[in-house]
Amino acid sequence: MKQPKDLFSKQAAAYRQYRPEYPLELYDFILRHVKGRESAWDCGTGNGQVAAVLADYFQEVDATDISENQLKNAIDKDNVYYQVVRAEQTPFDKNTFDLITVAQAIHWFNFDAFYNEVRRVSKKGAVLAVWGYGLFRVDPEVDRIIDYFYKQTTGPYWDNERRYIDEEYRTIPFPFQEEGERKSFTISRQWTLAELEGFLKTWSAVQHYMKEKGENPVKALIEQVQSVWMPGEIKEVSFPVFMRLGRVV
Repeated sequence: MKQPKDLFSKQAAAYRQYRPEYPLELYDFILRHVKGRESAWDCGTGNGQVAAVLADYFQEVDATDISENQLKNAIDKDNVYYQVVRAEQTPFDKNTFDLITVAQAIHWFNFDAFYNEVRRVSKKGAVLAVWGYGLFRVDPEVDRIIDYFYKQTTGPYWDNERRYIDEEYRTIPFPFQEEGERKSFTISRQWTLAELEGFLKTWSAVQHYMKEKGENPVKALIEQVQSVWMPGEIKEVSFPVFMRLGRVV
């Protein structure tokens, strides 16, 4: 089994501040397919944003991540229990969960080992929902600059697993009975240029770039974007969200 990659501990506080939150429509869609409301597992929970929402619907939520720093910055809820645990090897009992969620993380996992663990800890008929979000869109002028930054400046510094995001999880193995049509959603945010800068600094490719070159590429990017996005100006930023949802039988 490959060693897990921890790419977000260093910027855990910024990750919590700037990473976009998922729309309530996404949770409504998932919950329509879930039979029970006793127990959910949010795997690769990061800052706990998904676990905190699930806590309003389930009696108990277990939330796991390999990053202790991420969990130190996680959202606190009385019925959410955080643990530093690998996705593929957990301490949970068999037949425990009604729902398992993985947001923007499954592409880092060992697929076969994780799916075996999903089968082990799921109740019969439980739901596995995995989703992620792609490159954001603003307007044609900003998008052109961001696309170059994404593909050319930071392109060589993305881990290989990033391709699964670009392919919207269509190419990941998913050996479960998929429910209904493939759904997509949109995250919409109103951002200033400072918020865009904060978000870009959380990119793992930016961190790799900085480690190799000793400089932050986001600074030069923001100077370029300022030609079409004034400081203090608010623009709508949209992230495409894609999902695979399956039933464990």
